[in-house]
Parts: sequence; structure tokens; C-alpha cells
Amino acid sequence: MATTYKTFSNNDIVSTKTLLNEAIPLTGTVISGTYMEGTSEVNIKNYAHGMFQSIYDYPYLSSSANHIFDITMGFSANSDLSSSSPVTQQAKKINIYNQMAKVLVGHSSSGVIQEFDEDGDLTGGTKLRECFFINCARLLTKDEIKKGSFSLELGVEVGLSGAFQKRIKLTDYNAQNDYRVNSPAGDYAVLYAETSYDGSGSYTWLKNEGGSSRVKAGLLYYQAGVAVISASVFGHSSGSKHDANGLHGGGGLLGGFYGDGNEAAAGHTWFPHMGPQLGGGMANHAANPQRAHRSVDALLSGSEISSSCDALRARIYNLSFNNTTELNSTIYFCRLNHNEFNYSSNPTYLNGSKIRVKNVAGDTPVSYVTGVGLYSSDNELMAVAKLSEPLKKDPTNELTLRVRLDY
Repeated sequence: MATTYKTFSNNDIVSTKTLLNEAIPLTGTVISGTYMEGTSEVNIKNYAHGMFQSIYDYPYLSSSANHIFDITMGFSANSDLSSSSPVTQQAKKINIYNQMAKVLVGHSSSGVIQEFDEDGDLTGGTKLRECFFINCARLLTKDEIKKGSFSLELGVEVGLSGAFQKRIKLTDYNAQNDYRVNSPAGDYAVLYAETSYDGSGSYTWLKNEGGSSRVKAGLLYYQAGVAVISASVFGHSSGSKHDANGLHGGGGLLGGFYGDGNEAAAGHTWFPHMGPQLGGGMANHAANPQRAHRSVDALLSGSEISSSCDALRARIYNLSFNNTTELNSTIYFCRLNHNEFNYSSNPTYLNGSKIRVKNVAGDTPVSYVTGVGLYSSDNELMAVAKLSEPLKKDPTNELTLRVRLDY
């Protein structure tokens, strides 16, 4: 028990904050295809309510499985899809969009839930009304996703072989210098799409916007750990016409679908951007229009949420980011002046009322510092810091011990 106490001054205490980052790489094989039992993916959990899908890093019934993220999708009540007929799970898709928008965007001054905005300027501009949502688990994101570290690589445009022949990459480019703070969920930035792999490279397949090879493709909310991906990433092909390369220029970032140049005639194939995972895949659309979705719009309106989640998962090549752990610390500088703490508080320091370490009465007192106790104002011990080795203390020297409390 201490018998001598020393009060800290304001100059002896300082608070600091340290940001610790950890790289989180998630390969597409884990997200889709690694853990299969027959035709079932045992690390993918679907629920009876059918409103979202959970992805685990191992079969989810295993005790060692970790939940890594959820996927869902939805569209605004103001979307053209909400008025199309029929719409599968229409009410749930609108509810999901409203729920995510309420949490991440918030209400307007009149109390109306605001829609996701392409550039974060909520006063106007293009709205993201059809979206996929990737909600990362707290286990991965910790306190937040590090700005400028997010990357999501997607397969786009299926070829004649049935495999994705091109890829795009969504990143929060320059987010550390260009992010928004007008969200009730914290900081967020724009996700940009850029060419990752363009197959032959014989033509430009990602639209060029204002001379930049990057185009707006969604939003990333850092503290919430949510990526909002615009469905326009996968192109809107309805009403488009093919060109010499079989590419269709639609309203989406990728523009239409890949075909054989004569899709309007019976017996010719077409290949949706979303690929063969869309429940039907490659199909003769003139003869069998029900076998595959002609565009991402048809997927969003005509498929269940779980099927849309499957389609998105099947095209993820890689997902990576750095998480951030905010470590707050209080540092106490324990100053031992030359005339202080030269005697030990250990009862064994004395023998017969005499100091053990002194052979002659006139010798300088000596003690060894082995630990520091931090006490409350009423002298209750609150914390103990131990030294790696004893430090000799006598009237000829002074010590300053730096004690750090992390929380």
C-alpha cells in the first residue's frame, strides 16, 4: 500500500488518439463458390423474410464462421420500376430502400425521407433510385472504413463462352480529400467506376464523363460500413440498338448488353450485362423472353431479392478495404524529482527499523522503482503499471515515467 502520493498537474496529463488500420481482402471465391454442398452455398444464409442475404467466411452453421457482410437491394417509390407491373416483392424492395435512405441520408426539412444523391449534393442533381446495398459487419470495419482504401471489382458483360469477359472496379477515389459530412450516419464519399479489365481493349466500353475515365457509381458510408451501388453500373439496355461491335448504348455506365449483332430476329442470342447467373443466363430472347432478364431493370423488378443478391455476389471478383480502429489514450508523466521516492514502500525494505540496503547510517538512501500506481482523489488504487525492469532511484538522479492508458 502506498504511503506517499503525488498529485498530477495539468502539464503531466495529455490525451491522444491513434488510428490503427488493418487490410481486409475478400476474394470472390469466398463470397461465391468456395463452400458448396451440391448446388447449395453453405456459407450463404437466406431468411424466411427474404429481405437480405448474409455472407459468412465459412459454412454459417459452423461455430468458427464469421459474419462478414449482408447484401440487399431496393428501389425508391419514385423509381420507374415501382410503377411497372408486375413487380416481385415490390413493397419489400421499396421498404428496404426507404430504410437505408432514412438511416444514411436522413429526412428533409419537411420530414420526407431523402433519396440517395449521386454526388452527395442533396439540394438537387441525379438521384440513385435503384441500388444494391453491401452492409459490412462491424467485425470487419471496426470503427470505420479508411478513406481512400475501398475497392470492389465486378465482372461485367458476359461473352459467348458464358464467362464475364470484362471487369470494372469501384473505388472511393481521392476520398481522403473529398468526402461529405451531411449524413446522419457520418462521413461518406462517392464511389467511382473505372475500367479494370476490358478484354480485347478494341473499343471504349466505359462511358467517358467530362474527360475522366471514372464515372459516379454509388456512395460509401465509412462509419456505417455500407456501400450503396447504383444499379446503373450494370447498364440499362431496354430500347437500345446494337452497333458494329454488338454493344448497346443505353442509359447505364456500361451501356446496354453484348449480342451477336442481330438480337431482334428469332434464333439469335443476347447476353445481359448481369451475366448467366441471372436465372436463365444466355437465351434466345425472341423465342424465350421469359428465360433471362433483358436488363438490370428486369432483374430488379422481376426477381426476388435473394436472386438479385446471388447475381451481384456471382460477379464480385474482389472486395478490399482497410478498416480503422480508433485507439484513445491518456498519457501520465510521472515525475520523480531528486528528493522524492528514494525510500521503498515495501515492508521488507526495513529490518529492525533499519533500511536493509544501507550498511552505514550516513549512506545515501537507495530504492528501486518497479511499478506505478494511479490513485483516485480519495486515494483508491485505480490502475497499476509495471516496469520491464527495476530502475534505481536515489537523491542523485531524477526519473520521468510515461504511463499510457488505452481505451
